[in-house]
Amino acid sequence: MSLEEIKSLFAFSRNQQLGILSLFFIIIVSQLVYFFADFSSVSNNPPEKEKWLSLQSQIDSLKDEKRDFVPKMYPFNPNFITDYKGYKLGMSVIEIDRLLAFRKQNKYVNSPEEFQAVTKISDSLLNAISPYFKFPDWVKNKKEFKNDFKEYKNYSNTAFAKKEKVVIIDINQATQEDLVKVYGIGDAISLRILKFRESLGGFVAMEQMNDVWGLSPEVIEKLNVHFKISARPNIKKVDINNASIKELAQFPYFNYQQAKQIVTFRSMNGDFKNVDDLTKIKGLSIDKAKIIALYLAF
Repeated sequence: MSLEEIKSLFAFSRNQQLGILSLFFIIIVSQLVYFFADFSSVSNNPPEKEKWLSLQSQIDSLKDEKRDFVPKMYPFNPNFITDYKGYKLGMSVIEIDRLLAFRKQNKYVNSPEEFQAVTKISDSLLNAISPYFKFPDWVKNKKEFKNDFKEYKNYSNTAFAKKEKVVIIDINQATQEDLVKVYGIGDAISLRILKFRESLGGFVAMEQMNDVWGLSPEVIEKLNVHFKISARPNIKKVDINNASIKELAQFPYFNYQQAKQIVTFRSMNGDFKNVDDLTKIKGLSIDKAKIIALYLAF
């Protein structure tokens, strides 16, 4: 190919030259736009969604912390395990039902061994949860008393033991210091007795010690030795025939369901007239009704 032929290949018309220059100009402008222009997408999300998206990293970190969180267990009385509490502890439905059926008999477990005997839980589960069991003070005192008795049972010569004179106090005048002197009663139980007495306005019979939770038969027997009802207290009686459900439910011996039954009985049968009418309320025995009646105005 001759030089003239090669030159003819690069010979452009005026329009072609303008086209080539325009192409170069477009390429240069495109490169400049590419390097200096911001092509990041503009979000069309509403402001509230943008706010939540900005907090997403914090939410994710909190979720990770929650996965690693191990709940701390606190001491508890195994006699009052609910369905939910039992489930969280790892008990099966059958094991929880066994405990609830046992408690409906007004019985209590007083040791991890008794708890396992009632619920039939495995040894591994018992070992995991029993360190958190917390029983009433009198259970511990009872065990200590038995241990002391075993230790000193060989010392049978009590002829020279000085017998202390028992001073009997009105239970309605007793202080916490008086109550804790009785073996088996600590600060917690003594405060429970005083709080129950305050809610009633005073005790009318020593049999009411059976209604204080946590008192063993042995402790109740000792209370009857040291305390008595010297005079019936001045009680503000509950007007059973006019009190509302709320007022009746606030009385310590009535729960909400019994309060509703009382109001229903009044509307269907008229006023309560005596103790016999009171025994028609579910859950009130004749013995309990006789004591409750002393707090009521018929």
